[in-house]
Amino acid sequence: MVTVVRDDLPGLLATRASLRAQTLAAYDWFVADGGSTDGTARWLACHGGEAVWWRSSPDRGLYDAMNTALDAITERASSCGPPCSHVLFLNAGDRLADSQVLERLLPILTASPAAGLFYGDSLEELPGGCLVVKPARSHRRALLGMFTHHQAMVYRLTALSSVRFDLRHTLAADYAFTLTVLKQGDPAHRLPLSVCIFSPGGRSQRDPARGRREQADIRRELLGLGSAANATLRVLQWLALTVRQTIPWLYAKYRFSPNERSFLS
Repeated sequence: MVTVVRDDLPGLLATRASLRAQTLAAYDWFVADGGSTDGTARWLACHGGEAVWWRSSPDRGLYDAMNTALDAITERASSCGPPCSHVLFLNAGDRLADSQVLERLLPILTASPAAGLFYGDSLEELPGGCLVVKPARSHRRALLGMFTHHQAMVYRLTALSSVRFDLRHTLAADYAFTLTVLKQGDPAHRLPLSVCIFSPGGRSQRDPARGRREQADIRRELLGLGSAANATLRVLQWLALTVRQTIPWLYAKYRFSPNERSFLS
């Protein structure tokens, strides 16, 4: 379990509470703090024993911190046991969907040792606190963009031996990261569960235009997609965002799971 944080102690504590609530504590927690000044670093120094690895120092941003944590996981896996087998990125403020996520997840991971990627649904918190299920799309539609939230993806560690986040991309490096894993050819499995509660208000939501530009660059570099097709996809992404912002009930009807939405509300 990888958590990156900078100046968000309440978010880190929310993530920590989610992990501590799990009915099966089958995880190692790696925490990369980007040199926080809000008390996060002090808290980690006092509670560092809860993580198998943590560090607090300036970095070049979210994805640089994730790379640092991945390097630490790889080093630990090669030097001492038992080794980590899979990686889930749960940023500060994000939470697991319920207390049984890891208990349900572990046998699925064990049953498919060759899979490079597992992915499931996400819960999104709407204004007012209502939780709705955002179903994952098929990974076969990755051309369209991220097919679920990054926090709902579990990667096999050995599939990441030569994969790191590309720091040229400040908002969509997780998309390039996931496409690179898929291009390696290992199976990808759809999980029959919601994995995370996504914390809204992140950088990609604050600057969606930049995110679309970065995704277009990534599709061109990794998938060889031409300019016309890329432009069409960017327009479709813009339309989807516009519908969500201006006609939220219509977006919810087609993007959120109706049955689980009514159950959760």
